Amino acid sequence: MAQLVGSLRKELADSLSTSKVLVVGAGGIGCELLKNLVLTGFKNIEVIDLDTIDVSNLNRQFLFQKKHVGKSKAQVAKESALQFCPSANIIAYHDSIMNPDYNVEFFRKFVLVMNALDNRAARNHVNRMCLAADIPLIESGTAGYLGQVTVIKKGLTECYECQPKPTQKTFPGCTIRNTPSEPIHCIVWAKYLFNQLFGEEDADQEVSPDTADPEAAWNPEETAARATASEKDGDIKRISTKEWARSTGYDPIKLFNKLFKDDIMYLLTMDKLWKKRKAPTPLDWQELEKSECPQEDTPGTGLKDQQVLGVWGCCKLFQHSVETLRLQLKEKGDAAELVWDKDDPPAMDFVTAAANLRMHIFSMNMKSRFDVKSMAGNIIPAIATTNAVIAGLIVLEGLKILSGELESCRTIFLNKCPNLRKKLLVPCVLDPPSANCYVCTSKPEVTVKLNVHKTMVLTLQDRILKERFGMVAPDVQIEDGKGTILISSEEGETEANNSKFLADFGIRNGSRLQSDDFLQDYTLLINVLHTEELERDVEFEVVGEAPDKAPTPQHNKEETNSISNGNKDSAQPSTSSKAPSEDGEDVMIVDSDEEEGGTSSSAAAGPVATKRKRSDPGTGETSIKRPRPDQSSAAAAPNEDDDIIALD
Repeated sequence: MAQLVGSLRKELADSLSTSKVLVVGAGGIGCELLKNLVLTGFKNIEVIDLDTIDVSNLNRQFLFQKKHVGKSKAQVAKESALQFCPSANIIAYHDSIMNPDYNVEFFRKFVLVMNALDNRAARNHVNRMCLAADIPLIESGTAGYLGQVTVIKKGLTECYECQPKPTQKTFPGCTIRNTPSEPIHCIVWAKYLFNQLFGEEDADQEVSPDTADPEAAWNPEETAARATASEKDGDIKRISTKEWARSTGYDPIKLFNKLFKDDIMYLLTMDKLWKKRKAPTPLDWQELEKSECPQEDTPGTGLKDQQVLGVWGCCKLFQHSVETLRLQLKEKGDAAELVWDKDDPPAMDFVTAAANLRMHIFSMNMKSRFDVKSMAGNIIPAIATTNAVIAGLIVLEGLKILSGELESCRTIFLNKCPNLRKKLLVPCVLDPPSANCYVCTSKPEVTVKLNVHKTMVLTLQDRILKERFGMVAPDVQIEDGKGTILISSEEGETEANNSKFLADFGIRNGSRLQSDDFLQDYTLLINVLHTEELERDVEFEVVGEAPDKAPTPQHNKEETNSISNGNKDSAQPSTSSKAPSEDGEDVMIVDSDEEEGGTSSSAAAGPVATKRKRSDPGTGETSIKRPRPDQSSAAAAPNEDDDIIALD
């Protein structure tokens, strides 16, 4: 009869007390997980998190209290967890897991790594570090009532990057600036306006009318005279938005008339934009003040944040928020900048007011402050119960790994509602590594379609290698027989190359580049496919996921499985998930909240070969996968497809 220590076999209990494990992330899942680990008997734990505690975390991250606001999450989580088990040895790092200090040798100290992260870049990085160190990784994520846990082991299971993840939907800049048609367009515009007025200006986040909009096809010289904008401070001037605002002393009424009257009247001169659309209606502060003040609505019932203000209410909120933000800038001194934060009331008030006024101008239904905050902060409601369930499942999978029973590990989906067999938790057998993965195959290789005469070395480094392929510090060598170094991770060594085009280095159709990230112990071979037929604002396309060799040039028009800037054509991206910002006129949407990180795969289907779509707990998006059902329950449930539901 097996000897027990508590509810565990003695051998397993002894293993827990000596095994060193790493927890990456000390947020919603991380807090629950750390508490579970010490109560289960884990004695040697290291936890890392770069974030500090915010008051909005306190409703679900129970290791934190109000007195801890502003302090390191990792450090406070350690101190709180030690109250459950003072004999545990917990080391906390207030740092980013992507710091070069946490290299492959660092990861090799652990027998198990558990992710409780909130963003894809860090997930990709930890995935690669665990593959390089050959350490089991338990990946997890939650989104509202949905959750998922899966186990990743080099050579045995899919890695986090084996399945393509839908990237965030982007909108052309001209849509944001000229022709918004959805509330999210107006909210993005309002966030960009905040940065243009009070924060760090970004040329890619311009909010003024876009005269280069190809759909407008108008002549500015002929129509400028038709714009009846003010000749004074509110006039349309081609100067910095912030510079103009400062010249007015951040006068809220002058700002209002420029943004919601003059700029809109300027848009109306672009006749062709409005032939098939309803034209926007400019707003005038003085006219609204006369007509709206006597009819101002009385406060509605219910929570204040969930009330939808009228037009004049948004005007007053805009005025008050501008005045408050102006004072904040003044207190910080000359050349100061503010950072938009969904939990900063004046900043949130400004975005709520500006977005709603623009919605009204473009004939959309206005939104409550709660709704705007949810979209602007990309908040999928974080539910403490979901975090607790997922944290418990992580520990259970960890116990299997430490017992040497990796074959019994499962990917487990937590559903919002019971399925036809009254199950909330659906286990699926772990899938083997994908032969097309550009990360965990023995010789990762991809083909990138781009214009070598227009693509700069800096674009290759930042947009393709770092953003698209998740490298941290790439070194790139041209396979030209000379070993020409194109990009070096050593600071300043190849900086002179950044502004040069790939063609300047003899790179042409069929050239091959070897990119190494020594931190991740990762090498990627890139086949260059030159083309001059990319769509407008598309800098590159990844052909397939990991082809065996570069396609021949004559077939490049027939590709049906290409990805433009990382966006898979067949994906159905939502308008509220985190992704790297797109270059040119494309704009990214919003910031990711803490519990929104995606999980390693995102679809469940029956044992047959048909595919079904399932929502990704990390992004709210859909992708296609065919996990195999848990074989252990196959006999008892011949129709295993009933056990797995597809979520809309």
